Parts: sequence; structure tokens; C-alpha cells
Amino acid sequence: MYTQLFPKAVVFDLDGTLIHSAPDLHAALNRLMAMEERRSLEISEVIRMIGDGVPKLVERGYRATGELPERAELDDMTRRFVADYENHATDLTTLFPNVAETLKVLTENQVPMGICTNKPQAASLKVLNHFGLSSFFQAVVGGDQLPGVRKPNPRHLMAALDILNVAPKDAVMIGDSPNDIDVAINAGVTSVAVSFGYCRIPVTEMGATHIIDDFADLIGVLSSI
Repeated sequence: MYTQLFPKAVVFDLDGTLIHSAPDLHAALNRLMAMEERRSLEISEVIRMIGDGVPKLVERGYRATGELPERAELDDMTRRFVADYENHATDLTTLFPNVAETLKVLTENQVPMGICTNKPQAASLKVLNHFGLSSFFQAVVGGDQLPGVRKPNPRHLMAALDILNVAPKDAVMIGDSPNDIDVAINAGVTSVAVSFGYCRIPVTEMGATHIIDDFADLIGVLSSI
């Protein structure tokens, strides 16, 4: 049991922060491209597309493989992707090292925790349930829960903090992308960036308050804030 003081709440991103979901997102996007008779994408390409929600992921997949469809068709393909991905969201996805152990320590210290992710709610809950993580989190706010609102819009993070009943100044946001750090900055929340996720720019350029290279380092960082 750790005895250090922790923030009053900790909110996490999901993809690229807690879970290595790129293999399942890659597979689902390639199934969609195959249905459209387009080329397969490399996983390195898909990793650079992750982080801004499913509609943007699908749009980027189309842009990378040819012409962009009309909006109505693109919206339909996005719905198809979501339905397919939700059925396969845990086929290849894994937890990053030391995630479960770290969440357990925070729970033992009675730290309220939440998820703020641009991933759709149903897929987010399925992944959390699959890995036995659901009980750690008192708030889960997916990218489709607030109409028209996703990170880095501060309302997304604030929705999670409202459920946790914690003020921004007393919370910490953990993530791997500019969206995660920007939503924290926009909401007035301290941030921690992980260097092992899906960031498209150097992690040192995101403006995070702290940076960690291993999830096991998070306990020490949080106890120092």
C-alpha cells in the first residue's frame, strides 16, 4: 500500500494509453477497405490515423487509399466500421505493461478514476469488461456520448470530472496524443503524457506537465503532484 497523497481524481485516455488497440483497428479498417476493393493499409499507417474518433479514422483510411466518397456514403461506411469493430474490439488488443497493476494501486488508495476517450462508448465498455478493468472506473465518457463534442473540447473531459464530482484543479489527465494534452490544458487540468502510445508528434512537443516512459512510473509522478 502506498501512503503518498494522490490527486483527487485521475482520468485516462484509452487507445494508446491503457490499451494497444491498433491491431484491431487496423484489421477492421482493412476489412472495410477490402469491401470497397481498395488496397490494404499497413499498421504503421493506421497508427498515425488513431486518436480523433472513428469518423476521422475512416475518413483517413479512404484518403490514404483513393478518392474520398460523398459525405452520406462516408457516414454509412463509418457506421459499418463501428458495427464490425465492436464485434472484434478485443481479438488482438492488449493492455500496455503495468496498466492493471497501476490501476489496482490507485484503487487501493481510493483514487476516483475515469475514462475520457474519443472511442465509441460501446467499444470502450467492451474492452474494459474484457480486461476486467470496468470496476476501476467510476466514469466512462466515450466519443459519441456528447453530440458534436470530442477531445480536445474541454466539455468532454469536464463531463467525466462532473461524474467524479472533482474540480479541474484537483484532477490529472493521462494520455498519449495532443488531443489528450490539449483537452487537459483547455480544461485547466494537470496532464501526464505517455511516450509509448500513438502520438504523431514528439511527445516532448505536446506541452504535457509530466511525461512517463512506462506505466509503472505513474504512481511516483501522481504522488508528487
